[in-house]
Amino acid sequence: MEWSDGAVEVTAAAVSRVALRWAEALPAEALVLGDAWERSYGDLQWRHLQPERLLPWHFLAHDPRTGSTAGAGVDVQPNAFCAWTVDADGFTLWLDLRNGGGPTQLNGRTLTAAIVRSFDDAGTPWQTLEAAVATMSSRLPARPEPAPVVGANNWYYAYGQNFDEKAVLKDAATIVELADGHPVKPFSVVDDGWYPGGIASGGPWDLGKPGVFDDLAGTAAAIKELGARPGLWFRPLLVREAGPLGRSGPGNGRALDPSYPEVLDLVRADLQRFKGWGFELVKHDFSTYDVFGRFGPAMGSRLTDSGWQLHDPARTTAEIVLALYRAIRSAADDVVLIGCNTVGHLAAGLVDVQRTGDDTSGRDWERTRKMGVNTLAFRLPQHNRFFTVDADCVPCTPETPWELNQRFLELVARSGTALFVSVDPAARTEQTDRALSDGIRLALSGGDASGIEPVDWLVNTTPSAWRTGSGTVHYDWSRPWGADPVSG
Repeated sequence: MEWSDGAVEVTAAAVSRVALRWAEALPAEALVLGDAWERSYGDLQWRHLQPERLLPWHFLAHDPRTGSTAGAGVDVQPNAFCAWTVDADGFTLWLDLRNGGGPTQLNGRTLTAAIVRSFDDAGTPWQTLEAAVATMSSRLPARPEPAPVVGANNWYYAYGQNFDEKAVLKDAATIVELADGHPVKPFSVVDDGWYPGGIASGGPWDLGKPGVFDDLAGTAAAIKELGARPGLWFRPLLVREAGPLGRSGPGNGRALDPSYPEVLDLVRADLQRFKGWGFELVKHDFSTYDVFGRFGPAMGSRLTDSGWQLHDPARTTAEIVLALYRAIRSAADDVVLIGCNTVGHLAAGLVDVQRTGDDTSGRDWERTRKMGVNTLAFRLPQHNRFFTVDADCVPCTPETPWELNQRFLELVARSGTALFVSVDPAARTEQTDRALSDGIRLALSGGDASGIEPVDWLVNTTPSAWRTGSGTVHYDWSRPWGADPVSG
């Protein structure tokens, strides 16, 4: 592309949006790829020109006639929500600089909204995306060589219901048994349902469910005693009762406003408490929904409802979300952080692991196919550049077909990304245990040393052909009748 990279600086009294246009003809046959605001939802794909299609953070355009690929994007941790649109005559960068659903009061402040990058062809579309991700994350501090993140999580068979410390310890014993003495210790995560109030009901996060989790420090110690590393889930920006720190937008006052310093103090205290209890991994969830009142697919170009603002109107929402992520990172210290429903382009460098796709399922295979395979294929280049990619759990449950889950297990293990398994004790057999152990041990060893790459990703949203160090491997993700358009 014939233009220079550089910072977009905005000086204004008040500002909502800025648009920058580049006039550069694209081939009519071009295939275009973008990213997603937070998690992907089975929706990442190469697609022909669609001028109104919103492409968060970056885009690539591939010319099938010449085989060349190029594009543009913004560096991670920008101070605006940035997206692109692409048409035959050029492309536009849309910078959302609002505070909640209204203008940010910059009051003459000069804000570096984003640093724009152009991407030239690097050989193949895959290599170009890898190079683009490396460029957008080049200003991050070098990541230490991350240890493989592998573990157990009961969500996809328990779904937050009817489990106690005994069940958690059984999961920990199972993952240790399946790891079979591997020198890298697996995690065992206490997911949603451990605290009073019911599933996803919010904090305070200072005690467990009475009579079920009376001693969280004791639970963490017992997990360690079994040979696993304890992890804990929480929802930092929701409380069970409305209060003065709730935001003014959707949420009935129960969603905390992270522009209040007091809210960041509460979140820091939560992280320090969890660490004091002995947890070595913390998964923080739902923060994008609790800020915007919407999940990714509903955010679109508007992001949130109009007419409301956060407590501090002098900062953009992106600045406020970044401050939240930085507070969590600082308070967590050496605790492994998983971001779920976090904005990947803002969380890069501030979480160790990112749930890059929406939930897989222990009840409906179609969700695992649609969400898990798609996010692994299209966001794999972000792995070990932005964070460790987590395509979500591999279920082993009576309700889902093991022969298909086993293929997903094998692919995730080969990838070297995070591997969590959700193993219903009722579904364990010699066959499942053998496959789970093989996959877990491969993942704990870092996966396929040569890496993996989707071969048919230009034409398939859930690629079935994958290049590995030993050649091309083919996975059939569908049942005999194909994909189910009703499920998933």
